[in-house]
Amino acid sequence: MRHVLLPIFALLTSVAFLLTANGLLGVLLPTRALAQGFNSIDIGIMGTAYFGGFFVGCLLGPRLVRRVGHIRTFAALTSSVCILALVHGLFDERLVWWLARGVTGICFAALYVVIESWLSEKSTNDNRGVVFSIYTIVTLTVITIGQLAITLMSTQGFALFALAAILISMATIPVAISIAPAPAHFAASRMRLSDLLQRSRVAVIGCLGIGMANGAFWTLAPVFAELNAGNTNTVAIFMSLTVIAGAFGQWPLGRLSDRVDRRRVIAGASIAAAFGAIVLVGTPPTSTYSTYLGAMIFGTFAFPLYALCAAHLNDFVETDGYVEAASGLLMTYSVGAIVGPLIASALMAGFGAKSLFVYTASIHAAVAVYAIYRLRQHEPAVATERASFSDALAMVSMSAEIDPRQVTEELK
Repeated sequence: MRHVLLPIFALLTSVAFLLTANGLLGVLLPTRALAQGFNSIDIGIMGTAYFGGFFVGCLLGPRLVRRVGHIRTFAALTSSVCILALVHGLFDERLVWWLARGVTGICFAALYVVIESWLSEKSTNDNRGVVFSIYTIVTLTVITIGQLAITLMSTQGFALFALAAILISMATIPVAISIAPAPAHFAASRMRLSDLLQRSRVAVIGCLGIGMANGAFWTLAPVFAELNAGNTNTVAIFMSLTVIAGAFGQWPLGRLSDRVDRRRVIAGASIAAAFGAIVLVGTPPTSTYSTYLGAMIFGTFAFPLYALCAAHLNDFVETDGYVEAASGLLMTYSVGAIVGPLIASALMAGFGAKSLFVYTASIHAAVAVYAIYRLRQHEPAVATERASFSDALAMVSMSAEIDPRQVTEELK
C-alpha cells in the first residue's frame, strides 16, 4: 500500500483541504443566502450557475492543463476559488453570488481535471481501482467534515468564509512543495456523445435524471433542512448523514451489480431513493430522528446511482474507451444538474420546502420505471468481458482526459 500512496500523498492532502472547504461552502452559502432574504428561486439559480460553470470547466480545464501543466493550474485555480469564497463573504448581492458560483463551478471542474488525470497517471491497471477508491473515501470524508464545520461559528459573520479561504489556501502547499513528479503528459481522448445511447440508454437517461435530482439536492437540501428544523446544527447533521450514508451504500450496491443485471440494481436503488425522499416529505418538522432516517435512506441509494450507471455503460465499452464513456456521462450529468435546481426551486417557491423531495422522488421513480421498461424490452447484451464495479468506480472519475475540440464539435 505504501508504494501506491507515496506518489499521490501530497495530492490527496491538498484534495482533503480543498474539499473540506467545498463541503463547508456547500452548506454555508444556501444557509447564509436564506438568512439574507434570498428566496428558493434565487438559491436555485446559484446551483444552476455552479453546474453551468462546471460544464464549461469540463471544456476549458484540459486546455489549461496542457498549456501550463498540472501544478501551475492547480495553484492558479485554488487561488481563484479562495478569492471567490471571500467575495461571497464581502458581498450579499444576488448577482454577485450568481456570478461567483458560476466561476467557482468552472474552477472546480478544471481542478477535477487536474486531480483525476494526476491520479490516473500515477496509478496502473492493477491498482487504479484501489487508488480511486481511496480518493472517493477521502472525498466523502472531508466533505462531511466541512459540512459539520458550519457549527463552529455563526453563519451571519465573515469568519466561516475566512475559514473556507484558509483551507483552500492550505490546499496549494502540499502540491507546491512536494518532491513527487507531476504527470509528464496529458492524453486526449476523442468523445462521441452520440455513441452513448447506442451502448446503454439506461446509463445515459439515468445519469441525466440523477443530475437533475442531485443538482437540486446539493443546492437546496440545506434550505430544506433550515426551514424544516430552524437551526444550523440540524442542517450540518442532515447533510453529513446523507453523505456518509452514500459512502456506505457505494460498495454493497456495486458488488450486487457485479452479480446481477445492473439495470435491476439501478431500478431497485432508484425506488429505494424515492422511498427515502417520500419519508422526508411525510416526516413532521418536530420528528428530528425520522428526518435523519429519511436522509440516510435517501443518501444510501441515491448517491451510488451515478457509479452504477457508469458501470453499466462500461460493460459494453472497450478498455480504451472508458475515458470517452466517463466524459460523456459527466457532461450528461452536468446538463441535468443545470436544469434540476431551477425546477426544484420553483416548486419550493410555490409549494413549500418539502416539494424538493417530492421532486427528487419523482425523478428517481422515473429512472426506475425506465430501467424496468428496458429490462422488459431488451435482454442484457452480452459483453465479452464485464467490467467490475471497482474498475467502473475508478473510470467514473476519469473525465479529465477530454479533448475540448472534440466535445465542442460533438455538441454542435
